[in-house]
Amino acid sequence: MSRPPDLVIANARLRSREVVDIAITDGVITAIGDRLDRAAQSVIDARGGLVTPAFVNPHLHLCKVWTLPMMSEAALEAYQGGGMSEAAKAIELAAAVKSKYDASWIIPNARRAVALAALHGNLHIRAFADVDAKARLEGVKALLAIREEFRDIVEIQVVAFPQDGLLREPGADSLMREAMASRADVVGGIPWIEANEADMRRHIDFCFDLAAEHGADISMLLDDVGDADMRTLDMMARAMIARGMEGRALAHHCRAMALYPESYLRELIPLLEKARVSVISDPHTAPLHARVKELLGAGINVGLGQDDISDAYYPLGRNNMLEVAFLASHLLWMTKKSEFETLYDMITTRAAMAIGLERYGLGLGCAANLVVLDQGDVTEALRFHAPPRVVISHGRVVDTDRMRALAEAAGVP
Repeated sequence: MSRPPDLVIANARLRSREVVDIAITDGVITAIGDRLDRAAQSVIDARGGLVTPAFVNPHLHLCKVWTLPMMSEAALEAYQGGGMSEAAKAIELAAAVKSKYDASWIIPNARRAVALAALHGNLHIRAFADVDAKARLEGVKALLAIREEFRDIVEIQVVAFPQDGLLREPGADSLMREAMASRADVVGGIPWIEANEADMRRHIDFCFDLAAEHGADISMLLDDVGDADMRTLDMMARAMIARGMEGRALAHHCRAMALYPESYLRELIPLLEKARVSVISDPHTAPLHARVKELLGAGINVGLGQDDISDAYYPLGRNNMLEVAFLASHLLWMTKKSEFETLYDMITTRAAMAIGLERYGLGLGCAANLVVLDQGDVTEALRFHAPPRVVISHGRVVDTDRMRALAEAAGVP
């Protein structure tokens, strides 16, 4: 006789509208069906609420969370104003806080943000840590510590990110090598910040070389500026194809795409398809954003990210991916029922595909990282964007009371 499951979620409503029971054993979904054996160690009655895979945040500057009180709002104004023509100036202004970087205060700030993620059922985060002469490796050290602290609750992929450039920031290349040797997960890049096209290409080449050395994936912030002539997304896609790394590099922001002429966009999209580029958009954090509807219509994978939480670029945020999708529905004018379903995909399955999550989903053999919502369908889930009633990580119910206490703890500064 087989042993009973560790956990059964009874009366779970799937996105197909079907109501089923879901059995979980050793952190894995082992059965889905009608009236399963409920002689489990634990039974959760979903009461017809929607049950889906946990949410995914593929873009968060976790080393910067809660740092807005440490600076003026000048960077915020520069980043969001003037059609984003002064985005580079915003980065320079925001860099001032990094002279104060120390893992001792970054860790508690990041802990608050990750506890908020767990509270909202966001169990997978690709988290960026600045690497440069000012930040040194303090952000990387802090995020590696948080990755270990939350390893049984929230999966964190740490991105070593040269926010201020590689060619324009002396010593950043050596620090990037050290960060990856310290077991950061992903090589970050931001080639558009460099002074000229040649340096942008050198920036991309360095990142691809470093990723190949460590067998790592790549995340690049591309064309995050109001300049219709910016083309680093094109450069990265061509590098992916030339190096045989199709599907291994993720494109974030790509805001200049909003200004591209239609003729160029028609040339770019087939290139992105060939390179199997996924695009992560954060339309709530600046006035320009990637052409999400056109990309989706062409079959390009697109996900949504939180991007920032109370830092120099965005003053709000709480690691609630339903809230991010709610905001995106307005900003992207995705308001039809079918578009709500797509938005939900963009914070679950599409985002998971973008960051290469394995065994993600709601099927037999999938890792049991799930959310049980009070709402019965996607439209209502987006309408209320409330925390899940139950969050399950690795087959175990997350202690949301503890997560709430961590999220409400006083931060630094």
